[in-house]
Amino acid sequence: MTLPAIQVRDLRKQFHRRRKRRGANAPEAWALAGVSFEVARGDTYGLLGPNGSGKSTLIRILSTLLVADGGDVRLLGHRLPEEQARVRWLIGRVSVDAAFYKKLSTRENLLYTALLYGLDPESAERKAMRVLEQLGMEQRTFSAPLEEMSRGMQQKISIARALMINPPLLLLDEPTTGLDPKSRRDVQAFLEDLRRREGTTILLTTHDMAEAERLCGCIGFLARGRLIAEGTAEGLRRQASAATLDDAFIGLTGETAASGEAAAGTPTSR
Repeated sequence: MTLPAIQVRDLRKQFHRRRKRRGANAPEAWALAGVSFEVARGDTYGLLGPNGSGKSTLIRILSTLLVADGGDVRLLGHRLPEEQARVRWLIGRVSVDAAFYKKLSTRENLLYTALLYGLDPESAERKAMRVLEQLGMEQRTFSAPLEEMSRGMQQKISIARALMINPPLLLLDEPTTGLDPKSRRDVQAFLEDLRRREGTTILLTTHDMAEAERLCGCIGFLARGRLIAEGTAEGLRRQASAATLDDAFIGLTGETAASGEAAAGTPTSR
């Protein structure tokens, strides 16, 4: 039997709030309070939730940037954090705020990444440029400094960088947030094609309901550090007796996906 690409069991992560004054109690803040889910190999799983729901914390744990306080995490059969060195060669990560050397060009940033991974620079460059062309970037921009590029163009470069090692697992933390409509469509179409062509497993965090419906076979609603519900878009709408996925999210979690504010008249824990 093929193991799932992602196995998460009772995942917990706690952050301590700063004390406002000496002697005052600093209540513990749970970013993740016992999250469990699985993603089959070759599937796209969407985690929907407002800012502060725990989406980015979860992605950082899976990408080995944070260590969980409890629970069990296995990626492609490898357990975290014990096998994190192996996992780093199997994942690509794209965050909402990609970090680059902004004075360097696209080509220079990508070649630097290739050297860090021990890749052949020429073949890595060819692969990255093909990805960027598929994402709609013009070749003349490859030699321009990143500081002169739009956010959408930088995000496309971030995706190309994540795919340089041809990872079987791609972790995407709100990759299209803040992009213009054309850039958003370019990225979404590329991800659809990548999954079909390469069989890449994708975990996508977003608060864009339309994006989740387009890309994800299974969707999980995350709120206040807990997975409230999961299923297909149609299944979640039926569960909430809702006409839209937005309404289903509000009905099942008591929050709005965009802001994290409680729906009017609906109680929410803090």
